[in-house]
Amino acid sequence: MEHAVDQLPPPLEGITVVAVEQAVSAPFATRQLADLGARVIKVERPDGGDFARGYDTAARGLASHFVWCNRGKESVALDLKDPRGLAAVRRLVAGADVFVQNLAQGAAARLGLDAATLCAAHPRLVAVDVSGYGAGGPYAGKRAYDMLVQCEAGLVSVTGTPEQPVKAGIPAADIAAGMYAFSGVLAALLRRGTTGRGGVVEVSMLEALAEWMGHPLHHAMHDGTPPARTGLAHAVIAPYDAYPTADGGRVLLSVQNDREWRRLAGAVLGRPDLGDDPAFATNAARVAHRERTDALVAEALAALPTDEAMARLEGADLACARLRDVREVAGHPQLAARGRWREVGSPAGPLRALLPPITLPGGAEARMGDVPALGEHTGAVLRAAGMTDDEIAELRRAGVAA
Repeated sequence: MEHAVDQLPPPLEGITVVAVEQAVSAPFATRQLADLGARVIKVERPDGGDFARGYDTAARGLASHFVWCNRGKESVALDLKDPRGLAAVRRLVAGADVFVQNLAQGAAARLGLDAATLCAAHPRLVAVDVSGYGAGGPYAGKRAYDMLVQCEAGLVSVTGTPEQPVKAGIPAADIAAGMYAFSGVLAALLRRGTTGRGGVVEVSMLEALAEWMGHPLHHAMHDGTPPARTGLAHAVIAPYDAYPTADGGRVLLSVQNDREWRRLAGAVLGRPDLGDDPAFATNAARVAHRERTDALVAEALAALPTDEAMARLEGADLACARLRDVREVAGHPQLAARGRWREVGSPAGPLRALLPPITLPGGAEARMGDVPALGEHTGAVLRAAGMTDDEIAELRRAGVAA
């Protein structure tokens, strides 16, 4: 007799997170916690809130960055420069399991909201400081926007073409810091389960992205020379690049060994003789004759529509991909076939959103809550923290809460 599998609760159900956060790094970290079932209370300024709300209006009038990083949270609008607003946040922290902040360097300490101060007052609290460059050192006080950190961490130096370095098209430093903050919270909560004590978690954008620079960084440290910028090509493998097709598409092809080259030569190029030609038969030869190799591949693929080019490459069991733009990713057949899209609520109505890439055990799906309006939950959250309606109304009249 088969027994039904019990639906497990979200892993972080019962965990409360208070976040004084802005932009991407900390909000991205706390969104992961919200997706796993934590209650995340986002503290924002009454006068406009998280400045990421104003980046653009692409998501039905809402900012795309904000929609991406802030679903499933409760928004509380409080002025932390006013002692009454700060006292309200401290009341929230006293009942929280986790506190996360990524204010400008030194701002949290001036408010008494830095991780060390909070953990000294609340030993079970896990408190996270996310910064650009860390709390000490000569760069501690520098502004740390994503593009600046990409430059400082060397990512820009290895991204682009031989002629032109470029930044990554996504906020890679912010995302790296956010994911390390997320994993740091999980590790600290796990340790708290055995010791009863929380503690300080520190993450800097520079150190997070420097870790992601592992291959080129180690190459430069140990070999003495940084890897060359090669665009979509590969410095030591050929053919490995994106090639135009007859209908305006582009196909990325990666030939990893000489057996694959022989299959490409016969099934796609229509030149089986090239499989044993000394000028192309080995990868070293193909790299030495890269221009001729690329010209042969480009000529063959330029004569084929994208669908046919992909069919031939896949039929020859060769590694290939379409070079898609972002709109095409939104309609990607693999994401659709695996049912990865959901709708989340927002002040502008329902919005499409991707399920998190973690598939949870026990059949539980990630909790994808609504994107909050600024201050939408101020009254309810403060009331639950023990404040009276009269006290909340006074904060609103004074402009401390919204």
